[in-house]
Amino acid sequence: MPHSQVSTARCAALVGPYLSGKTTLLESLLFATGAVTRKGSVRDGNAVGDSAPEAKARQMSVEVNLAHAEYLGERWHFLDCPGSVELTYETQCALMACDVAVIVAEPSAERAVLLAPLFKFLDDNQIPHILFINKVDTLGDLRIRDVVQAYQAVSSRPLVLREVPFREGDKIAGYVDLVSERAYHFNPHKPSDLVQMPDSVKERESEARQEMLEALADFDDGLLEQLLEDVRPDPGKVYEDFAKDLAEDLIVPVFLGSAENDGGIRRLLKALRHEGPEVTSTAEHRLVPEGVVVAQVFKNLNAAHAGKLSFARVWRGTVTDGMTLGGERVSGVYHMMGHDQQKLTQAAAGEVVALGRLEKVKAGDILTDKGNDGAPANWPEVPSPVYGLAVNAENRNDEVKLTGAIQKLIEEDPSLRFEQSHDTGEMVIWGHGDIHLQITMDRLRSKYNVPVKGKPPQVPYKETIRKGVPEHHARFKRQTGGHGQFADIVIQVSPQPRGSGFSFKDAIVGGVVPRNFIPAVEAGIREYTVQGPLGFPVVDFAVSLTGGQYHAVDSSEMAFKTVARQAMQEALPSCEPVLLEPILQVCIAVPSEFTPKVQRLVSGRRGQILGFDARPGWQGWDEVKAYMPQAEIHDLIVELRSLSLGVGTFTWTFERLQELTGKMADKAVEQRKAALAHA
Repeated sequence: MPHSQVSTARCAALVGPYLSGKTTLLESLLFATGAVTRKGSVRDGNAVGDSAPEAKARQMSVEVNLAHAEYLGERWHFLDCPGSVELTYETQCALMACDVAVIVAEPSAERAVLLAPLFKFLDDNQIPHILFINKVDTLGDLRIRDVVQAYQAVSSRPLVLREVPFREGDKIAGYVDLVSERAYHFNPHKPSDLVQMPDSVKERESEARQEMLEALADFDDGLLEQLLEDVRPDPGKVYEDFAKDLAEDLIVPVFLGSAENDGGIRRLLKALRHEGPEVTSTAEHRLVPEGVVVAQVFKNLNAAHAGKLSFARVWRGTVTDGMTLGGERVSGVYHMMGHDQQKLTQAAAGEVVALGRLEKVKAGDILTDKGNDGAPANWPEVPSPVYGLAVNAENRNDEVKLTGAIQKLIEEDPSLRFEQSHDTGEMVIWGHGDIHLQITMDRLRSKYNVPVKGKPPQVPYKETIRKGVPEHHARFKRQTGGHGQFADIVIQVSPQPRGSGFSFKDAIVGGVVPRNFIPAVEAGIREYTVQGPLGFPVVDFAVSLTGGQYHAVDSSEMAFKTVARQAMQEALPSCEPVLLEPILQVCIAVPSEFTPKVQRLVSGRRGQILGFDARPGWQGWDEVKAYMPQAEIHDLIVELRSLSLGVGTFTWTFERLQELTGKMADKAVEQRKAALAHA
């Protein structure tokens, strides 16, 4: 296999669905290269890739983990990315820093749909990628060709088998490389043994090899001509085609193995080495700007003792400790091995490093020796949140500390969102699922020593009135010795069309209420509307001040503000107050096979289906649009993912307020009154 030594480091991202075995594959790669002398495991909590306490507790990756190794004289950096759909944005940012992605998948045709969003992102961003079918020792009676066919349905690039397995009895015992036509027998936890090709696989190998060559010939007229003339292509030329087509994201080579037992790992490493793109090619493809030194940050981490660390790929030049990069001084350059740091004096092009104390940089920022260019236009868009929790510190003295800690977590994970709800007064963290927010709460406790409690956020109900009051008189009088307090007003209350809000009209004639007191009347009314007869903010009504009286000595702004609140408190209960619930327009995206289930889901949550259509740019996917009460969407994402194998998602926007009556309204009012009583 022809290969020229690569002088710059390269980077491969390990991606794939939850439980596909990415972290186990990382351990195998590190073990095969000698970077670690003993394989760790997710189960035992000693893997390089899952070193965070939140990862160990859940036995799953909760953030991108960095590791590095040398293989045959070349340096490789591996990014072990989380597989949970709730942590997708973390994975997408890491993918923008790699030369090639290795998609780790289980040999399951039924779970092929899990790869659809990942294939779509890689194809849209033209990121070269390899498919590694893991756990082939669990294949059973299923054929690899059937698995590949199922995965092909969710990939816009042709999947090209590089190996075919052979069996001993009912188990996969090894594979045949389709380019070299050499057979290898798996040898658990050791390099595979070169063996004679079994007779049982020769026919299938010949068939698969022809299919492989025909796939390559679609992009090589010379190879196509050789195939038409029955000329046997030179293996070196085939390897060159694979390298070229992979770098241009024209094909997806498919390998197989078992990370648990180290089967097929060295073959995968060789493919990465011989066919993976170099950093110069990747930088050119990503339109990285020219400069003496260029690095791009893809994640920030606030480490316990080292302060802020920015994980970055060096695209050009050499980053040195103490240099000015992106307008800030680099205070430390590190190689990362999980959470372990190795201090460096410099890092050359291709390296993935952690840069210390760059306080102003954000994920995506391109740092040069001239300044910070910010994130490029093609940087992944932060997805809209779909799940929220109202949080408060267990210790009230930590409330201010809590806000600062959340902001630091958002710096690490921009897919989080934080808001102080104007309507309910709650502090709400928004994310992409229950696991995502539980991880966030664990980090608040472990990293920032701020224990928090979370609960579903309150629905921001409003209330309005169905009829008005043509005239209501209110008087406030208090005599306490000396100057007293006096104010007298007459108001008219009327309902307004939905969405009008609140309006105030000064209809005083003859100066019965002096001009300087009228703003106080309006202010008092507005203060009352924060909490109406049902306990919720009052909207869509109008008040006219039509009359009143004042006292030259005892009247004051405070007195008129007080009488205005009193007037509203007396008048509104007789205006037939009614509860309003927020209605959202929801757009749910799922593979077409799940569309009927989504329609039933929407109907079961008091939704009104507006229709469905093909999802733009997503082959075999639909978008279902509907109106749904906000009260029904808190755990919508949980049920949606359950019925769509984890890939369904949705976005929402506020549509309108709508009257709510009956038992649901009574329950909402009772809960509100109970909450106010305990506030």
